[in-house]
Amino acid sequence: MSAMKDIFIMHHAEYDTAPDCTSAAPTIVKILGEHTDFADGLVLSASLSFEVRVAISFRKDNSLRFYAADFNERKRANVATFKYKREDRWANHVKSVCDYFWRVFNLDPRGLNVTIQSNVPLGLGLGISSAINMATALDLKTLYDLDLKLEELAFHAWKAQSLFFEKELPITNYLGITAPAGRSFSIIDLHDKKRRGVQFLPERWEMLLTDSKVPRSSVDAELEQRIADCKACLSVLVPYHNRSIRDIAPQELDELLGIVPERKRRRCLHVLEEVRRVIEAEESLSRQDYIGFGRIVNKSHASLRSLYEISCPEIDWLTKRALELDDVLCSRLVGQGFGGSTLTILNNEKKQAYRNKLEDYERIFGFKPIIHEVSTGAGLRILEH
Repeated sequence: MSAMKDIFIMHHAEYDTAPDCTSAAPTIVKILGEHTDFADGLVLSASLSFEVRVAISFRKDNSLRFYAADFNERKRANVATFKYKREDRWANHVKSVCDYFWRVFNLDPRGLNVTIQSNVPLGLGLGISSAINMATALDLKTLYDLDLKLEELAFHAWKAQSLFFEKELPITNYLGITAPAGRSFSIIDLHDKKRRGVQFLPERWEMLLTDSKVPRSSVDAELEQRIADCKACLSVLVPYHNRSIRDIAPQELDELLGIVPERKRRRCLHVLEEVRRVIEAEESLSRQDYIGFGRIVNKSHASLRSLYEISCPEIDWLTKRALELDDVLCSRLVGQGFGGSTLTILNNEKKQAYRNKLEDYERIFGFKPIIHEVSTGAGLRILEH
């Protein structure tokens, strides 16, 4: 993981003033349940050592200045004309939180200098925008002395982005980011919008993220189709919304034979089984049955490939090669799919053997994979200069 430059120095160099508050927010990886959010499902996640930092200082005017240090990009806004602008891209995330907090908590809008810094690899689905929002929200909570618990902060940061972008977004990343520092997983219950901790793996087990480098066009339409397919099944299986998805047995899908096309039933089956896999994974971790946990994660990838159909040959090759090694617990597609990355959990003594296994990947597929060693992060926190 690349070292991060001193954000305090960069902020001062950009604005000729020190930050009044600086926060850091980890990104998260969703190990199970990523594609169950639309159905109030369950997600198993881990917060990572990749993180976003946001430094803020007050200005004497009503202007807002945004500086993305990693890209050397700058954006501007004004308190009086505060709205979404496509060209503001990453700055919209900060704007969404400021706009929401000022209105909802009846705060005095003030001009701000904002610096954003990150060591997060792009395109891996690690929730970088959610991390920007959470770090910004923690800055504002501190600067305005708001009495908010972390779970409440996550709710408000999630609501801020959903309203500003006029699109209901999953709360998964926001709740996952509130996990405490240290080696733990999170179970995120999307029905109750709550997070609970569960024991991580012993020290000898480590996580590797492997970026397949497969180029992807927009996958939104493909994912929306899968969600629509699942909802078509669930509308029959959960009449009048008097049952949760967790009350439905996968066998009940057989009753839809001849009513719902096979494709829709396959994709819905993945969602039903994935929710159960999260429950089973939590039970395995509580028993310290790490081999059983690995089997569950591997079954999830097989389901993403065969039922939900969002994997690709390159990703399947990476997971298969990984599982040929002893002391590899699991390897699975993470993120939106159709490329992206794999998460592999293995004995730390096998990292070089894993790298050796992937030597043929570029020759076969024409892309050079990038392997990131990741650990659990330091949590959402205020940074002291």
